[in-house]
Amino acid sequence: MGASLLRILALIQKEFLAVLKDPRSRFIIFFPPLLQCLLFGYAASLDLNTVPYAVLDLDHSAASVALVARLDGSGVFQRKASLASTADIADWIDSGRALLVIQIDQNFERRLKSGQPAPVEVAADGRNSNTSGTALGYFNTVVADFNRDWQSRHGQAGPGLDVVLRAWYNPNLDSRWSMIPSLIGTLTMMGTMMLTALSVAREREQGTFDQLLVTPFRPSEIMVGKAIPNMVIGLAQSSTILLMAQFWFHIPFEGSFFVLYAGLGLFLTAAVGMGLFVSSISATIQQAMLYAFLLMMPFTMLSGLATPFSSIPQVLQTIMVINPLRYALDITKRVYLEHAGFILLLSDFIPLILIGIFTLFGAAWLFRRRLT
Repeated sequence: MGASLLRILALIQKEFLAVLKDPRSRFIIFFPPLLQCLLFGYAASLDLNTVPYAVLDLDHSAASVALVARLDGSGVFQRKASLASTADIADWIDSGRALLVIQIDQNFERRLKSGQPAPVEVAADGRNSNTSGTALGYFNTVVADFNRDWQSRHGQAGPGLDVVLRAWYNPNLDSRWSMIPSLIGTLTMMGTMMLTALSVAREREQGTFDQLLVTPFRPSEIMVGKAIPNMVIGLAQSSTILLMAQFWFHIPFEGSFFVLYAGLGLFLTAAVGMGLFVSSISATIQQAMLYAFLLMMPFTMLSGLATPFSSIPQVLQTIMVINPLRYALDITKRVYLEHAGFILLLSDFIPLILIGIFTLFGAAWLFRRRLT
């Protein structure tokens, strides 16, 4: 037992030296996760923070000016122009200079004072339906606030029911709060699976694998020696993204670090198992990269990163029970934002344990077959 442990430690040291002494490997391990975290945090944000709009005010009353002022003061709407006629509306929408054009008709204030409906026409650029829908939602919120204030100031009867919305776990509805914790698992899986998939294939291609076979190492010891360094590197990557989430993006951490790292440990075990599985069937580095890419793309797209997992077709949901990233995203987001504990996360922990056992034993079996 002691001799086996010493051999495994020697192989672990060799793997760390092979990765950390190579400048390109150091660059791949640390720089891409940081860069992708910044890109997803800023450039790939799903929030609509600026709505350029133009206004055609045909009433020029105190009420119309107050409505426009409320839009300008919202912090989201940016007025690009005050139009003079309806003929200008199409040009501003077609050119993309305005996402919305708001037309306030004549007698707007008179209708409001008399208690009659005062229509406001909104032309939206429908070429991007999601963005336009979000902008119209913002506009409806501003109009609802304006109506409420107008009715209270002028003694008019308002609606008997006032709906107040409150978002749990993400009160500002900032998509970054959901995206960045998800990257802890996503970027870690990309780096860890790629490194693990290349580990054995690189040695085969360089000819050092044959030298390893004539040493006293058993196949299981080689597998453990290949797996542990990549898991440690994966934990370092996930910890880096976790620190960026807290100290760069200032997303408050609500859960337990112990629960989070327990889940990440199981996830990395499953990811390393898949990487070793790929590495055991690959003869060259190119094959290992292609197989790893073939797994990572559907696993990432069908994990619930960009869209809710429940919206994926049922057939694909059934197939994705083998996807460890699906469970890792649920763990990281729920621990980070919801303070979820072990009991609530058993439905994610148990599949990760099963995936890790199956992939590691499967990789070991294939590895022994390749040696015989």
